[in-house]
Amino acid sequence: MPLRTKLEHKLLSFSERDPFAEFRDIELLNLTQTFEYRHSLGKVSKFFLALEHGKLLATRCERCNRVYMPPRAVCPKDLKPNRWLELSGLGTLESWTLCPSPISYAQTEENYILAYVRLEGTSSLFLQQLRNVDIASLQFGLKVRTVFTEQAENHPLELFWFEPL
Repeated sequence: MPLRTKLEHKLLSFSERDPFAEFRDIELLNLTQTFEYRHSLGKVSKFFLALEHGKLLATRCERCNRVYMPPRAVCPKDLKPNRWLELSGLGTLESWTLCPSPISYAQTEENYILAYVRLEGTSSLFLQQLRNVDIASLQFGLKVRTVFTEQAENHPLELFWFEPL
């Protein structure tokens, strides 16, 4: 009998007495699952309902006058309830990025540009898709407008986007 190390002997012994030796071939399956679930948009539901009617809403704190977009039910500074305010939909491009692939809910294969826009009258930036623009022409301070879709969409954030004026 040839000389074996203790480790080699243990490995050989294990494989010789493996009761699952015939089950070691593995097949992998690719399965697609679809989930449907209900999700409450809570206190900012009015924002999403207005999008379906081509309106862009923000909230304003009556104490400090900050205007929040995306809307917030309560002012984070004063902890007071905010009031709804309709925006013009006009704004200024503050920053942007070209995404190598669209966000999961996007219904496009085109270049996907996400932009931070300061909407007129707001105290915060809003991140949303920028469409119908040549990436080479983008510059800080570019004036943009909000555009609303006229068709049903699978995701509420596909109901509107920004485009250059």
